Amino acid sequence: MPYTTHTQQASVDEQTLAQAELYSHLESQAEAVAPTQDPLTSRDRRIIGEIIQVEPESVRTIWIEGGITVWVQLIGGGRLPFDRNWFATRVAEVKATLPETPRERNHRLESELKEACTVFGLYHGEIDYLVFSTKVYRQGKLLGFVGWDEEGWYARPRQYGVNRVAPSAEQVIASLGVRAVVAA
Repeated sequence: MPYTTHTQQASVDEQTLAQAELYSHLESQAEAVAPTQDPLTSRDRRIIGEIIQVEPESVRTIWIEGGITVWVQLIGGGRLPFDRNWFATRVAEVKATLPETPRERNHRLESELKEACTVFGLYHGEIDYLVFSTKVYRQGKLLGFVGWDEEGWYARPRQYGVNRVAPSAEQVIASLGVRAVVAA
């Protein structure tokens, strides 16, 4: 009568596999309940990737140990140590030459627009990010159109007409004849 012999090695392999599956399941459940926030932006990864000459997507995280050493952890495993002062100097050099991506530009412009709208007690409609333009309102009334192009910030009180150009969102909104809200 044929029978199967179980070796201790087979049970250890099965146990290791089961343990790995359990850890994977627990990790996915923890991520679903409390997703971890990535402290590195895509720009941070581009800067680090440029410095250490790797693809930005391969950078997992970065930290400083003992105030002296900057460690870069890579996705595929492995860590690279760097002198903190050298690394800081290289970050400044790369930042000065790294062009802004369209997404980064839109984020920066949206932040500036939100701040300017707050100063004037306005709100804006949905932003068309392709051309970065939107409508601005006060108490439900359309005040005009605000956007940004190669000339800088622009505004116009009507759909069609001449753009009023200014160096900041706040100045261009003021060109619509709107006064800043005074705190009571």
